[in-house]
This record gives sequence, structure tokens and C-alpha cells, in this order.
Amino acid sequence: MDTDPASKTRPPGEQELRELLAPLLDTRPEEVPGDANLILLGLTSIDMMRLVGRWRRAKVPVVFEELASAPTLNGWLAHFDGLRT
Repeated sequence: MDTDPASKTRPPGEQELRELLAPLLDTRPEEVPGDANLILLGLTSIDMMRLVGRWRRAKVPVVFEELASAPTLNGWLAHFDGLRT
């Protein structure tokens, strides 16, 4: 059994996700809307792949296709909430 707490990272919470997305959307974290399409706001597929790669390296089992099919802050938070269970 893996007991090293540094070997696994929890999925990002809302504030952390806002802070990651804000510079990619050229806005402030508190201005990232919950239900707006992140792609229409300027997030690229390359940005998404980089974020997914970062999370996977941190052992977060994120699914790119899930994020791409619900490209909103709220959609991503729902996906990450599902990973916590």
C-alpha cells in the first residue's frame, strides 16, 4: 500500500482551478465565469492538454475527453468532484 502523501495529489479545488485558468484566459481568477465555455473565452486545446498533463504527472486521474465535453469551470469542478469519491 502506498502511504507516501507526496506521491498523490488531490484534484484542484475551485480557487486553484480559477488561478490556473485566469492567465490562460487573460483575466483575474475571480472573473472566470462558472458556466461560460472556456474555449470560447480563449482556452486552447493545447492549454487543456498541458493542464491534463500536469494533473496526470501529479497522479490525478483526469480524463481529457471529460473536460473537453464540458468546457466550463463548473463542468470541470464536477469532473474533479467525481474523482474524489
